[in-house]
Parts: sequence; C-alpha cells; structure tokens
Amino acid sequence: MHVKGKYRLRPMLFLSIRKDKNHGVSMYSRSIFRRDLTGGRLFEDRADAARELAAALAAYRGKNPLVLAIPRGAVTMGRILADELGGELDVVLVRKLRAPLSPELAVGAIEESGWAHVADHAASAGADEAHLRAEKETQLEALRARRKMYTPERAPVDPAGRTVIVVDDGLATGETMIAALHAVRSKEPSRLVCAVPVAAADSLSRVAPYADEVVCLHAPADFQSVGQFYVSFSQVEDEQVVALLCETEQAHR
Repeated sequence: MHVKGKYRLRPMLFLSIRKDKNHGVSMYSRSIFRRDLTGGRLFEDRADAARELAAALAAYRGKNPLVLAIPRGAVTMGRILADELGGELDVVLVRKLRAPLSPELAVGAIEESGWAHVADHAASAGADEAHLRAEKETQLEALRARRKMYTPERAPVDPAGRTVIVVDDGLATGETMIAALHAVRSKEPSRLVCAVPVAAADSLSRVAPYADEVVCLHAPADFQSVGQFYVSFSQVEDEQVVALLCETEQAHR
C-alpha cells in the first residue's frame, strides 16, 4: 500500500463488460491505482468521479460521443464527460417505480415511451398490479413535466447511428439504468455504453444485456448505497440541470 498525503493509493479493478460479435458477454479487468479517501469513500464528489470515469472511457475521446445523463445527479458528471471526450451532452429521462411501503426502494423503472422494467422482487415488496399501474401513471406524468422543464424548445438529441454513453452516479438495483438503456436502444445507436463510477456487483450483471459495454470503476463487496462512496453527495437541483443543458445548446448552435 502506498501513502500519499491524506490519500491511500490501492489497486482497484476497473471493470468493463463487453458483448462479442456473437452477442455473448465477456468481462475483463485491469488494476489501476485509486485514491482511497477516509471512511472507505472513493470519490470526493461527482466531479471527481466523472474525471476518473472519463479516463476509463478514453477510447471514445474525439469520436463525438453523445453523453446521455440520468437526471438529476449524473448531469453534472455528464457535462464533464462530454467536455473531456469531445462529445455532446443531453439527458435520458427515466423514473423509478417505488415500492408501496418503502418509497426509496425501486421495484422497477419507466422511460418516456411508457416502457417499464419491473424487478423480480416487486411482488415481494408489495407492488401488485394495481399499485404498478398507478405508479406508472404517476411517474409518466412526472417525466412529461421534467421534459417540458429541461428541453422546452427542442427535441432530445437523436442517438441514431452514434456512439452513446449513458452515465449515472452509481448503480444500486440497476432498474433506472435498464430503462434508460432500453429507451436509447430503441433509437438505434451504433454503440451503447453504460458508464458508472460504482455499482453493486449483481446490478452489473442485470444491466449488461442491455448495453454493448458496461464500464464501472468499482464494484465493492460492501455496497449498501451509492452515496456511501462519495465524501460529498449533495442533491442536484432542477435549475442546475437546466443551466447545464442550456450551455450545451449554446455550444452546439
């Protein structure tokens, strides 16, 4: 173990899951040295995580990738990724479907078209058909309002024929990422990449079939929540998202 300042540098597995030409899924890893912040936290904040993620995605630099961030937290990360890789930023809108007795628990997720992914544990969490129908309608309405707020004067950037990187600040259950990848895949990108700084290991295996490549910086065995691996994990407000998207629109005029 190497010690430098207040950080400990330790080997970390950078994980990449790729589909081969026969549509199988392969996985490889390489060790890199990563700062280990106090308390087992891996990142100072989302900006720190985004810079690390950009290094792992260096193969896409200069290829004008479309970076689609899942609001709200990942939009600040998406801005950095798009700048570092020479790409374009937009958002992919999805909402989690909440468990009836525990709203923080995702029992699935829904995207703008109305397609929903329902988790295997939904029924055991009390989400029966009636609850899911009502929750889908609630979240679809929220998605319409969010789209109107974020991009009121333009259509979403078209992913067709482009390399698309869908980014989030972490994967817990993976439900929202699955819905996001499904939404983008339906628009026929040439390559679809899922990129996250940290994830629960089992969520990576669930997400992998929906992407051509999954890039994850860290999949810790002690994963409990995304926020536990950040020193600062403050909430990103809608106003920040709107401002970042406005910057993108102005830069591409």
